[in-house]
Amino acid sequence: MRSLFVALFMRDLRLAMRRRLDALLPIAFFVIAVALFPLGIGPEPQTLRTIAPGLMWVCALLATMLSVSQLYAGDFADGTLDQLLLSGHSAAVIAAARAAAHWALTGLPLVIAAPLFGLLFDLGPKTLSTLAATLLLGTPILSLLGSVGAALTLGLRSGSVLVILIVLPLSIPTLIFGTGAVAAVDAGQSPSAHCSLLGALLIVTALAAPFAAAAALRISVE
Repeated sequence: MRSLFVALFMRDLRLAMRRRLDALLPIAFFVIAVALFPLGIGPEPQTLRTIAPGLMWVCALLATMLSVSQLYAGDFADGTLDQLLLSGHSAAVIAAARAAAHWALTGLPLVIAAPLFGLLFDLGPKTLSTLAATLLLGTPILSLLGSVGAALTLGLRSGSVLVILIVLPLSIPTLIFGTGAVAAVDAGQSPSAHCSLLGALLIVTALAAPFAAAAALRISVE
């Protein structure tokens, strides 16, 4: 199972490198959206600090949604997904590897970029580190939930829209706890409660989402 996971993970990374523009689209959206808000709202530091946590998390969520609908579309179109499922390998491992590759290509760059752009909002060092920590905990949840949504809507004509409708409501707790932790630090409070809840969500999602996505893949392929 471990060798299958690593093989599929590396395969997805190599395929993404061949389509660099598609891989860079979520990051470009995040950078442009975050950079434009201070220009539109104004240079008032207190206002920027107030909106920064929610803005960063909403932009990260939307950037993740841009590419999540294509998680299985390519393999489904060329028959690779059918062969993987018929080979006898665990569908949960396939779903977990695909979600991990999606996070490495989309979530991890957001974790790195967000603190850099947090300087535009006059965030302090402790707030920036908390923002990076919450995104490190929260973005894998978004990729795992997106994997389930993409599997459920695989092959449907309006699949991209349905993925957003399915995943966004499920992502609300992650959004609330992520922004709450950063806002707590900015208010001089401890973010430990929010981070603990975010970590618990990550554990539950990591344990349940691959099996849910596996069941959805079997249904969609059949």
